[in-house]
Amino acid sequence: MAEAVRAARNGIRRLVLIVDDEHVNRRLLGKIIEKEYDVIYAEDGQEALDLIRKREKTLSMILLDLIMPKMDGYELLALLHDDPSLSRIPVIVLTSERTAEVRSLQLGAADFITKPYDMPEVILARVRRSIELAEDSSIISATENDSLTGLYTKDFFFQHSVRHDQYYPEIPMDAIVINVNRFRLINELHGRLFGDTVISTIAGQLNRILDEADGIACRCEADTFYMYISHRDNYEAMLNRIVTELTEVAGNSRINLRMGIYREADKSIDIETRFDRASFACNSLRNNYKTGFVIYDDSMHEKELYSEKLIGDMDTGVEEKQFKVYYQPKYNITGAEPVLSSAEALIRWEHPEYGMVSPGNFVPLFEENGLVQKLDHYVWREAAAQIKRWKDKYGITVPVSVNVSRIDIYDPDLEQKLLNIVKENGLEPSEYFLEITESAYTDNSEQIIETVKKLREDGFRVEMDDFGAGYSSLNMLATLPVDALKLDMLFIRKICEDDKELRMVQLMIDIAKFLKIPVIAEGVETKEQYELLKKVGCDIIQGYYFSKPVPEHEFEKLIEAALNLK
Repeated sequence: MAEAVRAARNGIRRLVLIVDDEHVNRRLLGKIIEKEYDVIYAEDGQEALDLIRKREKTLSMILLDLIMPKMDGYELLALLHDDPSLSRIPVIVLTSERTAEVRSLQLGAADFITKPYDMPEVILARVRRSIELAEDSSIISATENDSLTGLYTKDFFFQHSVRHDQYYPEIPMDAIVINVNRFRLINELHGRLFGDTVISTIAGQLNRILDEADGIACRCEADTFYMYISHRDNYEAMLNRIVTELTEVAGNSRINLRMGIYREADKSIDIETRFDRASFACNSLRNNYKTGFVIYDDSMHEKELYSEKLIGDMDTGVEEKQFKVYYQPKYNITGAEPVLSSAEALIRWEHPEYGMVSPGNFVPLFEENGLVQKLDHYVWREAAAQIKRWKDKYGITVPVSVNVSRIDIYDPDLEQKLLNIVKENGLEPSEYFLEITESAYTDNSEQIIETVKKLREDGFRVEMDDFGAGYSSLNMLATLPVDALKLDMLFIRKICEDDKELRMVQLMIDIAKFLKIPVIAEGVETKEQYELLKKVGCDIIQGYYFSKPVPEHEFEKLIEAALNLK
């Protein structure tokens, strides 16, 4: 039917099947409609069924006589009605008996044409109308349902959810959001076809769950599903049911899901807000890479209000310079004594109401809401100006590294923006370091490789942050040009207690040295960690062992100590 709709849009004539055991009737109907439609014929129900199955994608209409040998019209109607792929084709019944109309309607007939066929204009008008109605329905269905899963699209899901509440206001409902953890990486590692299988499997399980309960579901985004379902308590069993099915199709690949639930959702608030709350609960598991679920509660509501307040205050915070750039020193440890070599710019927020707000509270929030780019640009400008001030004051350059987020990578003006910043402050690009997290590579490897090459050609030094945390580290080293690798701090924490972690760090350092890439270790907190890292050949150290992130005036004491100034 879908192909028939597309054909009609492209000006191709629609195809109509006439089913009647009498040759005269077939030819008479054919003559009436053949000026507007292509026509094929069948003498009985069985022959018609064979033709329908062959032509189901291009067939626009069936004109069906009821009384025929072998397989009559009623039997064919019943078969069409029970087959989802064939039931969309409209059927007009040919009859001279009024009593046949009710039974035919029950079996899915769209209309009737009464014998004898002495009103050609009426017959043609009914054929036209039935085809148009069926095509309109097909178009609506295409926009109403997700093409991969058959679930509702988001807009129709919300419409149906509102309608459900209108019809059944007394039924308590739960709003549920299900997300596939790191779905982009799944596609990257296993291919889009495997990813589609994962999504289809989840959708299949949701449909089975809905068969047993009152509710509806949709595929909201590539990796996210919404469910609006009558209240229940067995969510762990429901989640395990989906994961069990995924395990069967995924084989050795581990697929983890996270689920947020807004139980007995407040129907006095709009449907979108209900699912925002379920999403908030789901997102609270973002850094947990195991399957699990969280139920939205009052404490989350308070946190949600707090988050909304921070989002609303962000612009004012930038304008009034409430955001403060702190600097954490990096020390070169390749010589006999550690030497101050550079710094990393880290953001803090001195909020007028909440006091000092941790970046862990606002950076992920701004990343989710697309605000992080504005914050990045603020830090870039502040850091460049600081390099210039220290250069003027001490006569040396203390390079500062700044974060370049995923969203910055996709900015077509990124290169020019950075060049403008260093130029405005009288700096060279080589004095300004850029940190790009390894996980950004997995989003769009071609984009990041192209971006990094351009930035390095301009003279910027590019450091790969959180190296070892992602899935494609070794592959990345072979393709992505960088000036330094910054080991993920999770490796550093355990090197004194876990020999395996130490060997892993040693291996990464050896590979980097083979490729002539310096290695930075961040999160170094103890003398024992420092000595082990020096022993295995690490080049640069950053962490509380030397200094926590400090404001400008405190960092200047470190510079003066390095220069032996009093």
